[in-house]
Amino acid sequence: MKTTSLLRPIFAACALALATPALPLLRAAEMPEMPKPQTEHEWLAKFTGTWETEMKCEMPGQEPMTAKATETARMIGGFWLVVENKGEIMGGPFNGLMTLGYSPEKKTYIGTWVDSMAGHMWTYTGTVNSAGDTLTLESEGPCPMQGGKICKFKEVMKLTGKDEKTFSSSVLGDDGKWTQMMSAKSKRVK
Repeated sequence: MKTTSLLRPIFAACALALATPALPLLRAAEMPEMPKPQTEHEWLAKFTGTWETEMKCEMPGQEPMTAKATETARMIGGFWLVVENKGEIMGGPFNGLMTLGYSPEKKTYIGTWVDSMAGHMWTYTGTVNSAGDTLTLESEGPCPMQGGKICKFKEVMKLTGKDEKTFSSSVLGDDGKWTQMMSAKSKRVK
């Protein structure tokens, strides 16, 4: 049986409901008010724009690697910050995509990260400090220094000026200490 044949009765019911004269008034009265972005969502808008970024990756026992990237960030519906990264790392192209929002139910920032160098989707939860300039995100994922063992990660995004920000990514070691693996400085160009 085709999916379209299953959907036909649903479409027919919707068409009939829309054709009933009193139904639009009833629907409007029964509809809950749509949610509106909160202060926490508005805070994310500070990261919108086009940013030029210089990154440094540091793996223990290896020479640091540097790279440049362009980051384009926009808001969707006032709720979600969507950030696309494009650059070159280790002589090849790099693309990454981050989403950040705020969950009023959980009272925490939430998000995801995927990129062209790994098959893992990172999921974030986080908080903004009392000064309102730093978002700290926590996640778990495969540790590149320990053969893919699942480790805890901490990523910190800090607004250091109206058009400047920093980023760092650290991994929690077995000794209970955080080791920074990546840092970046960005300037907004648009």
